[in-house]
Amino acid sequence: MTEVLYAIVVAPFKDMAGSPAFLIEVLIGGIFAGLMYSLVALGFVLIFKASGVFNFAQGVMVLFAALTLVGLMERGVPVVVALVLTTAVMVALAFAIERVVLRPLVNQEHIILFMATIGLTFFLEGFGEMVWGANVKKLDVGIPDRSFMLRGVQINQLEMTAALTAAILVTVLVFFQRTPIGRALRAVADDHEAALSIGIPLKTIWVAVWSIAGVVAIVAGIMWGAKSGVQFSLSLIALKALPVLILGGFTSVPGAIVGGLIIGVGEKLAEVYWGPLVGGAIENWFAYVLALAFLLFRPQGLFGERIIERV
Repeated sequence: MTEVLYAIVVAPFKDMAGSPAFLIEVLIGGIFAGLMYSLVALGFVLIFKASGVFNFAQGVMVLFAALTLVGLMERGVPVVVALVLTTAVMVALAFAIERVVLRPLVNQEHIILFMATIGLTFFLEGFGEMVWGANVKKLDVGIPDRSFMLRGVQINQLEMTAALTAAILVTVLVFFQRTPIGRALRAVADDHEAALSIGIPLKTIWVAVWSIAGVVAIVAGIMWGAKSGVQFSLSLIALKALPVLILGGFTSVPGAIVGGLIIGVGEKLAEVYWGPLVGGAIENWFAYVLALAFLLFRPQGLFGERIIERV
């Protein structure tokens, strides 16, 4: 029993202390991954704050944005022009979603809106496959996927660029909350009818938020696509965003950031230092076990609001 406790508790920390440079590499990799998770989670948070519904289609929006970008580039469109056209496509998609999906369902139960986003998921996935094909596509936006040494620490240039891009976008979205549109967004999330009664244009807010979520999806699609290729499994990154949302809270932009960093760093440390003790693959389930613990002891997340219903 003593040997087991030593192997689980003491040995990993001795390994960390024995190789600080390698520990820093693991931490940096975790921070980079965490910022990428946060980027995906932000799309969920924005739409949840605007409509009070969990957008199941956010993952496939990332896929659809990446497919559109790489599809245009394969047809000879320059990268910058392809980015502009992809942004226009995602904004047009936001208008279509508001007109066809959201507007007829104003003030319906949240479960109905949630089911609508599930239908939207399958539609976008099938439409993307029909237009751009189902083959794995390489996305090259000019960011080299190579590593360099910095004071004895190995850093991947693609991951660093992705993390910096995600950090900039996250900072912009944090300040976006303080703008008039951000305040109107919170009002719409609290009560659709009350927001309409004081003159907040519900349709405009929804289009704006879905457009911003589409831009977030473009950035996430570029970064994930450049790292692992544009393939239909890319839509499954939405599943990894779920624990991030549970940890940070479904209505908190800072929560999405903190939750992503906790998940990213935690799973890397667990995989490297505790993975060999259980045969590896901790990285695949660590986030969900941690999210389950939060659901048991703090279901609203670190920054979520505790909802008290009086009966």
